[in-house]
Amino acid sequence: MDLGIAGKTAVVAGASAGLGFASAKALAEDGVRVAICSRDRSRIEAAAKEIGHDVVPLVADVSNEAGVQSLIEAATEALGTIDILVPNAGGPPPGSTMNTTIDAYRKGIELSMISTVSMCLAVAPGMQERGWGRIVAITSSGARNPIPFLAASSAARAAVTSFLKNLASELAPYGVTVNSAQPGMHATARITQLTTVEAAARNVPTKTLGDPADFGRAVAFLCSDAAKFITGTGLLIDGGQSSYLL
Repeated sequence: MDLGIAGKTAVVAGASAGLGFASAKALAEDGVRVAICSRDRSRIEAAAKEIGHDVVPLVADVSNEAGVQSLIEAATEALGTIDILVPNAGGPPPGSTMNTTIDAYRKGIELSMISTVSMCLAVAPGMQERGWGRIVAITSSGARNPIPFLAASSAARAAVTSFLKNLASELAPYGVTVNSAQPGMHATARITQLTTVEAAARNVPTKTLGDPADFGRAVAFLCSDAAKFITGTGLLIDGGQSSYLL
């Protein structure tokens, strides 16, 4: 399927590994000129080399506004314009509602919400002016179905989902779509930090963990021309694990 985005440009944050890496790879394979970032120079350069397609590696800490500004400036210099944005950042440490500290909640908000808000506000005016744009934030299934042992992450993801919904309504008349990809259990390093692969898979109806490559292709689809009527929504990618109806 031709996604109709060859020649477009994209910035994918948190892309040295995991779902960010997979999303950047899928976009690059569809002909998008991609800039990727992480805080570690050696890791992001290795990721860019592995993806190929002249992917641009950038070093930035998107958990603060100065880091976001640095990223967007460097990406704009490298790409010219930013047509597609994939906000993504690591999650805060695990913990239940009561044993999560205020500092952990604050970190969760900075990592998962403020970083996304800052990136969106930095690129949205340009997309609005050009009359085309795609924003697909990588959040979590916990945004709508809170995960008990990821209290700070679930709270922050829910907050950013609300922001994205409002932003989608404001940008829709300008040809800019805003969505989120909400992953459940995928075969990434994050899962092995929290539990074992076997234990995680037992809780998924498919009895397997998600393939990051499949997730990346779903993100690429939301960036496609065919997805131009999809905005203000969260695409749940969790193997059927979440049980809510709406």
